[in-house]
Amino acid sequence: MLIKFPADVLPSEITPQKIFEQRREFLRLAAGATAGLLLPAAQAAPVATSLAVASKSSFSTNESLTPNQHVTSYNNYYEFGSGKEDPAPIAGKMRTTPWAVTLDGLVRKPKILAIEDIMRLAPLEERIYRLRCVEGWSMVIPWVGFPLSVLLKQVEPLSSAKYVEFYTDVQPEAMPGVRQRLIDFPYVEGLRLDEANHPLAIACVGLYGAVLPNQNGAPIRIVVPWKYGFKSAKSIVLVRFTDQEPRTAWMKAGPQEYGFYSNVNPEVDHRRWSQATERRLGEFLKRKTRLFNGYADQVSQLYAGMDLRKNF
Repeated sequence: MLIKFPADVLPSEITPQKIFEQRREFLRLAAGATAGLLLPAAQAAPVATSLAVASKSSFSTNESLTPNQHVTSYNNYYEFGSGKEDPAPIAGKMRTTPWAVTLDGLVRKPKILAIEDIMRLAPLEERIYRLRCVEGWSMVIPWVGFPLSVLLKQVEPLSSAKYVEFYTDVQPEAMPGVRQRLIDFPYVEGLRLDEANHPLAIACVGLYGAVLPNQNGAPIRIVVPWKYGFKSAKSIVLVRFTDQEPRTAWMKAGPQEYGFYSNVNPEVDHRRWSQATERRLGEFLKRKTRLFNGYADQVSQLYAGMDLRKNF
């Protein structure tokens, strides 16, 4: 099914400014803004393997799910290109086996864990979380995973560790965006350690009851539902504990536009986009954006006393 957006959606609402100015598709996007932006039809996805989900999490929202075809065909994954429709048709070239994640830095027991061992660390849960992207669109996705804290405690972080960095894999032969150098690679994201250990943050290995498609971050990613989507790093190969606030990929690309915290906040606009409203994929009308993406009751205490406009 094709989803038509209203004509008030501008190209700059979809792609960061410095990138869309360089893109040869500018005229196509501009025409789409006039006639109504169409989401791509569902792409042929790799054959998925079902996951044994132990339970549905009590943290889940009861909102209607975004159709699987949109979740797997409309993606932000700059290693495969800056267009939302770019990853799905080409991400299958990315190698995801064998796969291992290195955990090191300020820890007592650094480790390299194969994905098979990571999958056995804890029972898998289905967690239906909202995903809010900085460009103004959102989804509701049934992620499959387990608390991120379970993975992090495997290496016993030192008391001096205050932050954790997540590094995405780089496979230039399979990732044309890496060769284009749209942003610095490898893609790096980071969290404060108390954020990473919050019960809402998960290590995610699937969605809709199946293993993650490559374009959604296979074979393992994080999901941090109260932050904008780019904070949830995909296809992770390195987790590093540090005592310094990480300088993330988007902070380096646009330090005045992308802060370290990047909590969903309708009162703090992106320099080029209002964050007051959002459009759920599959819906025509916009809805009001909620503080911390609707998870304020669970996470607001993490930021007690902080100026959320300064610490954006």
